[in-house]
This record gives sequence, C-alpha cells and structure tokens, in this order.
Amino acid sequence: MVPIGGDALRQERLTRDLHAALQETEGVAVGFAQEDAAVQPGHKGVGVGDVALWAATAAAVARPASQVLITAIKEWCAKDRHRKVEVTYDGYSVAITGRPDAAQERVVRDFLDKVGDTASNGPEGDGE
Repeated sequence: MVPIGGDALRQERLTRDLHAALQETEGVAVGFAQEDAAVQPGHKGVGVGDVALWAATAAAVARPASQVLITAIKEWCAKDRHRKVEVTYDGYSVAITGRPDAAQERVVRDFLDKVGDTASNGPEGDGE
C-alpha cells in the first residue's frame, strides 16, 4: 500500500505506478488485491484511494523473493524522496521510503529476516 495521508487520488495514482514498475521487474508477478481495482489507467473507479497490491516472485529467481520485491520497491521509492510504501507479509510490516537512513535499513533487514524465517518454515513454523 502507498499511504499518502488522505489524498485518495494521489494514493491510487502512485499505487498504479508502483504496480507498473513491479510488472517490469524480472521474475515478479503483481496484481491488485481487489478485482474491481484492476481497471484501465485513468479510470476513477469505486476503489479510488483504497488500492492495495499483491506481489510474488517466480521460483527461478536466484535471490530470495522478499529481497527481490524489497529492492524493486526501494528503487521505485527512490524516484521521489517523499514516497512511502507499506509492505505486509504474514503479520509483519515495514515502511519503505524514498530516502532510507541507517535505522530504516536495519528495520528492513529485520523484516527480511523475519519474512525469510516465516517463508522457509511455512506460516505455522512447521518447516514445510
């Protein structure tokens, strides 16, 4: 999700821009979390401002899926220092901004560690 602080149209525009950027990332599949949100560019639909994305990576990617996605999101955020993306996976969440400092980089690394542990152990931590 791309939180903008109440500007629904800007949030939708930036979320759709992030969607387009992630689609260009090799090995990444991305879509809108709500089917009615997947409308043509420029369309102002029912879900204006309430647009969320899902993303997944292909198994053939050499790096862990979470790293591929986080790197792509960081690159997108770096285009404008005011951009911010909230990433949530299995109850864990992290905010990525356009100009991360050392503390945010640590938070992202911690998030990747937690997500990596969850993904390798399954959602229930059973190792399968």
